[in-house]
Amino acid sequence: MTTADATITDAARRAGSYRWVICGLLFAATAINYVDRQMIGVLKPLLQADLGWRESQYADIVFWFQAAYAIGFLAVGRMIDVAGARVGYAIAFTFWTIAHVAHGFVGGVTQFAIARFALGLGESGNFPAGLKAVAEWFPQRERAFAVGIFNAGANVGAIVTPLLVPAIALAYGWRAAFIATGAFSVIWLVAWLAIYRRPTEHPRVSPAELALIQSDPVQPSAPLPWRRLFGIRATWAYAVPKFLTDPIWWMFLFWLPDFLGKRYGLDLKSFGPPLIVIYVMSDLGSIAGGWASSRMIRAGVSVNAARKLTMLVCAFAILPIVTVQYIDSLWTAVLLIGLATAGHQAFSANLLTLPSDLFPRSAVGSVVGIGGTAGAIGGMLIAKFVGYVLDLSGSYAPIFAVAGGAYFVALIALQLFSPKLARVTIDPAGTPLPEGSS
Repeated sequence: MTTADATITDAARRAGSYRWVICGLLFAATAINYVDRQMIGVLKPLLQADLGWRESQYADIVFWFQAAYAIGFLAVGRMIDVAGARVGYAIAFTFWTIAHVAHGFVGGVTQFAIARFALGLGESGNFPAGLKAVAEWFPQRERAFAVGIFNAGANVGAIVTPLLVPAIALAYGWRAAFIATGAFSVIWLVAWLAIYRRPTEHPRVSPAELALIQSDPVQPSAPLPWRRLFGIRATWAYAVPKFLTDPIWWMFLFWLPDFLGKRYGLDLKSFGPPLIVIYVMSDLGSIAGGWASSRMIRAGVSVNAARKLTMLVCAFAILPIVTVQYIDSLWTAVLLIGLATAGHQAFSANLLTLPSDLFPRSAVGSVVGIGGTAGAIGGMLIAKFVGYVLDLSGSYAPIFAVAGGAYFVALIALQLFSPKLARVTIDPAGTPLPEGSS
């Protein structure tokens, strides 16, 4: 460890910790986000029985959510760069909460698709706003850990959903489940608007903590036009791996209850415990993945090596998912699926730090938006693929085979587009310089 690293590490021990309160707010918002999006997967058997959906119709509903997510990421990412994390997050959160509650008042495939489209538009703001907030509140050496924590909210939401939603749906109907869960979201919105400010504007941030937050080298803040972002290799180093790996998580989120029901005979009352185990493992993976690379960076390992080594370990952890279709033991299958989802979340915690690793803060929201759009397009494709495979064969084997190999391909793409994870340097006019320039 260098003298400078030791000084900053000592400063981290002496600084305040208000930035972790902000991380807690991001964690809570992500948990709510995932309750809202996962509910359709948990309620799929009930909705199919009540509304008579075929597999391909359910896939179409998921497709339109993903389409809106793709559109929204591009627009919302740019909006958050302009409006800032505080206002941008509040707008997106309000919009998706209204869309979520609207599910309780619709019926039929078309109306559900419209509601899911609106939900996708709003929910697309969660990660651009959250990652911009992390870039504002955390130095580079802490970002992967902070992202791992707030990204773990996805798994908490996935745990809460099978605990809470079936009970409401069985007692009061599936429509009441959408309305009741949407009502809880107002509490977070009030807290966010009351608490969140930039670190330089926040009265609870000590001078020592502010110095730690601002300890990275200062980068020019001139905004980058869209045409320049698409021409930078670092943008594709983030977007292509998102295109390849996000769809796998969407597949787990929207089809895992269905797989457990068809393969092991579980239903709305019984698939809760397996899902809880899977998403608790995912939570641990998200935090461990962010901690591992952050720990290596603090120990003197380069950002490039720390991120990519962690992601390679994750890819190997996910690989055994290819065997799950052929395993007769429910709990062995649950452990392998949990290992795969933990690997995904650990991989994702590091992937999600790349925009703030590679770009100045003024461009983070836009780059996250581009990557999110790429991931959502991948999600659209996998929705059609899963619906087609299940209607044709009823087997998840081809689906899990794709899941097992996607992360190795993503890591290869990352290496090809950004071999050194060199930060994009911007000249005073806002023009990106060639990789490696200073």
